[in-house]
Amino acid sequence: MAIERTLMLVKPDAMERNLAGEIIKRYQEKGFKVVAIKMKKVSTGFAKKHYRATEEQIVGMGNKTLQSVIASGKPEQVKKVFKTEDPKLIGEKLLKWTIKNITRAPVISFILEGENAVAEVRKITGFTDPVRAEKGTVRGDLGRDNIAEANLQGRAVGNLVHASGTVDEAKIEIDLWFKPKEIWSQSR
Repeated sequence: MAIERTLMLVKPDAMERNLAGEIIKRYQEKGFKVVAIKMKKVSTGFAKKHYRATEEQIVGMGNKTLQSVIASGKPEQVKKVFKTEDPKLIGEKLLKWTIKNITRAPVISFILEGENAVAEVRKITGFTDPVRAEKGTVRGDLGRDNIAEANLQGRAVGNLVHASGTVDEAKIEIDLWFKPKEIWSQSR
């Protein structure tokens, strides 16, 4: 397996609950090395650079919300909250809420390094919806929000962390969040 790097963010909801240390420790206990870390207040412009969603991702976000709301037994609420049932329009609103959420308080960004880091770190992180994430994952053990409830309240889900989705995405995100001199290890 290849040694990879991936970007992680401890989001405002985790920071407010003082979970940063516990979250970082969970990845380290699985053998991943922290090779860069910093805390910052994210501006709206920076958040828009980080969350550059493709149309496919936006539609995916909308569909995930529709599925969660329907599974919660409140499908009639979708139209009330979003004024549409179009996954793309719902996804666009979710993206705005996500940017608003990440800019409301400081976050910790860090880079993890290890074998097959992107995929393995995502397994440790758990499913996007904390109430549906498996026990033993960060979101499954520490999360207490859910997509349907959050979105029906007109906000982004508080799912504690962000983990890069692909190797290519990780490279882009690492380059956005860190200068090369801020990265401690040069094992790549």
